Amino acid sequence: MPGRNQELLEKRNQHVPQGPFNTTPAFIKEAHGAVMVDVDGRELIDFAGGIGVNNVGHCHPKVVAAIRDQAGKFIHTCFHVAMYEPYVELAERLNQLAPGDFAKMTLFANSGAEAVENAVKVARYATKRPAVICFENAFHGRTLLSMTLTSKVKPYKFGYGPYAPEVYRMPFAYCYRCPFGSTYPACGTACADYLEEFFISHVAAEQTAAVIAEPIQGEGGFVTPPPEYFPKLKAICEKHGIALILDEVQSGAGRTGKFFAIDHWGVTPDIITMAKSFAGGMPLSAVIGRAEMMNASHVGGLGGTYGGNPVSCRAALAVMEVLLEDGLMDRAALLGDTLQTRFSAMQERYEIIGEVRGKGPMLAMELVEDRESKKPATDKAKALVGRCFEKGLVLLSCGNFGNVIRTLMPLVITDEQLDKGLSILEESLEEIS
Repeated sequence: MPGRNQELLEKRNQHVPQGPFNTTPAFIKEAHGAVMVDVDGRELIDFAGGIGVNNVGHCHPKVVAAIRDQAGKFIHTCFHVAMYEPYVELAERLNQLAPGDFAKMTLFANSGAEAVENAVKVARYATKRPAVICFENAFHGRTLLSMTLTSKVKPYKFGYGPYAPEVYRMPFAYCYRCPFGSTYPACGTACADYLEEFFISHVAAEQTAAVIAEPIQGEGGFVTPPPEYFPKLKAICEKHGIALILDEVQSGAGRTGKFFAIDHWGVTPDIITMAKSFAGGMPLSAVIGRAEMMNASHVGGLGGTYGGNPVSCRAALAVMEVLLEDGLMDRAALLGDTLQTRFSAMQERYEIIGEVRGKGPMLAMELVEDRESKKPATDKAKALVGRCFEKGLVLLSCGNFGNVIRTLMPLVITDEQLDKGLSILEESLEEIS
């Protein structure tokens, strides 16, 4: 007899289009902390975190309590029609927390893609310039503009053109596969200096409203720039009056051991976007920026019916309490140390691991056929994800070649769960190697 998962999968294939992809065949009936249970009763250790959404874990008691309390009062009024305190309180907290010794303002939307779209709107309005510069390997969303800003063609852009105009793409600081054929640190971080040349060969600085980048590229393979990279980019943007937008949708809310990943570089962006783990699984995103830029748009120029929903805002306030007041950020730092130690040991043992990179518990390993050619081991990465699932571990791959294994487990994962998950990963690595 087929299990409930199989029954639901057949129904899903009949009634839901193939476009929304599925990385596992599991249907989940409940989840707590770092463990999911499917409809057939099978427990799965979660190293995916809903694609980086569950930093505080599934069904964290404080988040659940906040949602229940707000849902019992009112679920929606539309902030444009009748305002409510959680929206303003959450904006105030983010403005205080975001880097930069200047006045800030925050607006809320529903998704990471919406936050990116609004960040670009803010930058264009404030600078009165049309162009936006983005990067290779970037992922910023699936709406028209955010899809245009996204680098990888398949599956994200293929067949969905034409794309939004005035978007220009330059190489990123992918040191393991340097687009300039150089080696760090002898290169002098020339990839950042290249922005000045880019203004000559692609789009004038005077026409550029913003440069948008992820501190650590998420879907692009957890590509992590060297220490000098963002300070150089920021200095060039400042010189030309260009807004630096940092997309923290996947890297924010404690994912790297700091609330904002950009704090690892000591850089102050003009605008930050957030979503995913920010509200513990509820649909909410934020655009945090310099007050004079955020406030430049005319009344009614920004917003949306559901943006900053009160239930989502209450959930986000609970997430911030858990992260910042309950010690979870300290736990995240320890988790990052453990992962770095284990991954580095695996790299020494298995030739298939070409590079380990990331910050804190936002860590990844790039798999290659051999370390000399660095040929992407795409099929083996896919096989690794499949074998881990068979053994009870949910993993995600990423990168332009699909050969990078990333960790997005909830930060509340227990030591026992973490050790079991990493043991499954290493056992599966042994098998595919």
